[in-house]
This record gives sequence, C-alpha cells and structure tokens, in this order.
Amino acid sequence: MNPRRLTPSMSLLLAFEASARHLSFTRAATELALTQSAVSRQVQALEDLLEVPLFRREKRRILLTEAGRGYQKELAAALQRIRSASLQAISHRSGRGAFHLAALPTFTAKWLMPRLNRFYEQHPGILVHLHSRVTRFDLELAGIDAVIAVGDGDWPGLVPHRLLDEQVIPVMSPEMAASHPARKPADLAQHMLLQVAARPAVWQRWFEAHGLPVRSMRWGAQFELTTHLIQAVASGIGIGLLPTFLVQDELKQGVLVPALDETFSTGAGYFFLASPDKLATPALAAFRDWLLAESGGVSA
Repeated sequence: MNPRRLTPSMSLLLAFEASARHLSFTRAATELALTQSAVSRQVQALEDLLEVPLFRREKRRILLTEAGRGYQKELAAALQRIRSASLQAISHRSGRGAFHLAALPTFTAKWLMPRLNRFYEQHPGILVHLHSRVTRFDLELAGIDAVIAVGDGDWPGLVPHRLLDEQVIPVMSPEMAASHPARKPADLAQHMLLQVAARPAVWQRWFEAHGLPVRSMRWGAQFELTTHLIQAVASGIGIGLLPTFLVQDELKQGVLVPALDETFSTGAGYFFLASPDKLATPALAAFRDWLLAESGGVSA
C-alpha cells in the first residue's frame, strides 16, 4: 500500500479533526483561520486519499460516517500526544512546561488540591492539567503523562513511586454509633458494609485479618467514587472502611466517628506512576520530586 495514503499531511488531518469536532466546516474554518471552502477541499482530499467517506453531507449540515467516527477518535488521541510531545520538547529548553496528570478524584480533592499551590509557588512556570480516573486505562491513548493510583504499584511500562501507605479505619455516622454501637470487630457484621466498587476485597481482607467469617458480612451498596461513599456513611446508610487521611476532616468535624478505634493496613499504597521517558522531562521530574517530599514517599 502507498505509504502516502497511510500518512496524510497534517493540514488535511487538522481540517478533518476540527470539522469532526464541530460538525461544521464553517466553525472549523474559523478555528483554523481558513476559508470554509478551503477546509471543505482539504477534507475531500483526505477522503479521496483514504478512499473512504468520512462525512455524510445532508443539505446544510455534515455528519460523521461510522468510519469517520472511528477515525476521529484515534486521530484526536494522536494529536493530543503530538501536542504533549511538543510541550515536553519545549520544556527541555526552557525549564518550564505542562503535563497531564490523572488521579483518583477523592485523593485529588482531599490530599492533592490542598497542597498543590505549594508546588506552583516553587515552580511557577509549570502547569499541571488534572484529570479524574478511578480504573486502569491506557495512558498513551488517553493523552495522559502520569497517574496517581492506589494498589500495588504494578503497572506495566510505568515506573512506580510510593507516596503513601494505605491505612483504613471503619467509620459510621454519630447517630448510628449512638443507636447501634460497635464494641468489637464481630459487631460490624450486624451493619450494612458499604464499599468502593473498584476495591471490593478490602472489607473481606479486614474480616479475615480479624478472624471473622466472610460469609457473615452484610454487603451494602457500592459506589464508584470514595466521596459518595463518605457521604453515604455520613447519612447513616451503613459503615465504610476508608483511608484515614481521606476522612480526617469528617472525623475532626464530628460528621463521622470511628466504628472501632483501630486502623488496618491493607498493604496497598498510593503511587505516582509514569513511563521512563516522561520522567526524563524537567516538568514531570520536578512534580515527582515535590510529591515525594510532600508525602514522605519513596522514589523507585
């Protein structure tokens, strides 16, 4: 197959991507500082090159074909990677830069955001673009440079840096503690046990560590976000087993109380992970070093 057919020019790709995003040649032309007819011709040239229709022209509007939708999805991710690579190249020259970080939403809100201004004070030329993720994903495909995740740090192709060990504590609402207190671990089996959907085994490990039969557990609702789990516990729906640093404010304010006054180490940790080539960029290396200093973590 002709290599040119598989490597269209950037001008054709940009014209298609903008048109697909706006579903309008006119708005794409405004964005690209071109005429509407120039954008239309470039999209037509791309379709001729690929020998595949990417749009359906219907009266005064355009719609993506099935092939066009797939092409847009892949192309958008590729263009984001190109832009990120360009920013990283510039950062080598200037000592400045920007990167895209994905992190757990509740970790971001409770731990990272209250501290992030200190990073900006030390590195005013670096921008951190934050994204929320709760499950594993392909960083390259998503245009993400680094991730903060909980687990064992085993993420193929990424270098792990352990930030925090995970210590959890069973918590309940003050009203539940007054009406149905838990005086020993076995008492928790009488309550509805709420959990984060992505980590259903945490409660099971807690029961096993206390020598309690797992079959005695009363499973409650699952929540995608830890924030929602905290709110559910505070409203009295059930008991949650939550990382201590994520519920410090609620415990201090009396919104939550310990169901039992003991913590449990899950063996998991919160990790900062990135590929070796990403960590070679000054911006991401500076952020990695700052995170380790803030958390008292361990470099890989």
